[in-house]
Amino acid sequence: MHMYFPQQKISCKDSALQHLSRRDHGEYELNQKLRLKGYTEKEVEEAISYCHNLGYIDDVRYAQSQIRQHISKGHGERRIRQELKQKRVSENDIELALGSIDVDWYELAKTSAVKKYRVMESVDQKEYAKRVRFLQYRGFDFDQIQYALTPEES
Repeated sequence: MHMYFPQQKISCKDSALQHLSRRDHGEYELNQKLRLKGYTEKEVEEAISYCHNLGYIDDVRYAQSQIRQHISKGHGERRIRQELKQKRVSENDIELALGSIDVDWYELAKTSAVKKYRVMESVDQKEYAKRVRFLQYRGFDFDQIQYALTPEES
């Protein structure tokens, strides 16, 4: 005879800690994940407050981590800002995180362009426009794009 014991539902705090032990989460992101698991608003608020007090949730640290990931993918500042805003990171936390990371957006734009297109000498208008759109989508501004797409003088 096989006995079945229903699995004990883990507490909201424990669930939050499990998520945070895997990787950094923003406060909003963690809130959404816990709500999807069926925890009440009160349980979620208590768990997030608990994690905040222990320093396990830090939106600036989370934003820095996200920024580093985006930079490694060759994304520009505009795209990174947009993604962080979608994850409900405050403007202030985004500024602090961006200010703490040393990156040359112009060189990153050039690196992204070279990685994608290899050959950077003069191209026709249609190809140039295609490359501009690619770098705009990546989150670079006009000056950075112009810098990235200007062939080097040899």
